[in-house]
Amino acid sequence: MTTLKEQLQEDLTAAIKARDELRSSTLRLTLAAVTSEEVAGKTKRELSDGEVLKVIAREAKKRREAAEAFENAGRAESAAQERAEGVVLAGYLPQQLSDEELAAIVAEAVAESGASGPQAMGAVMKLVRPKVGDRAEGGRVAAAVKAALTG
Repeated sequence: MTTLKEQLQEDLTAAIKARDELRSSTLRLTLAAVTSEEVAGKTKRELSDGEVLKVIAREAKKRREAAEAFENAGRAESAAQERAEGVVLAGYLPQQLSDEELAAIVAEAVAESGASGPQAMGAVMKLVRPKVGDRAEGGRVAAAVKAALTG
């Protein structure tokens, strides 16, 4: 079985051969971020698949934020490019939870903790994060917990 980093490298090679400019440039930048993470710190190390997945998620988040910034600045073409790169990266991330699934997990955690009011947000988040894992972004989870506790 190949590691996620090896899969990225194989996909990059295939994209270059197919002359898929969008995919190849996105994968190059992602692999550069992975390599940068590997050499960060005192010693060089090989990242696990989980760590590579976190790097990909961070890169995807950067694309979403950049697309939003470009959209707000009236640069639709650049925003479309960032969104397209985000779609390429989304193919490597686990399937995200739907809003309904996330709300059900949050409601279960609120009932389990017996929490009420916004001051109990930390306790509920501690229960929700392990259940959700990488299938929902932290900001989205926090918003769902806040909505469940406030009303």
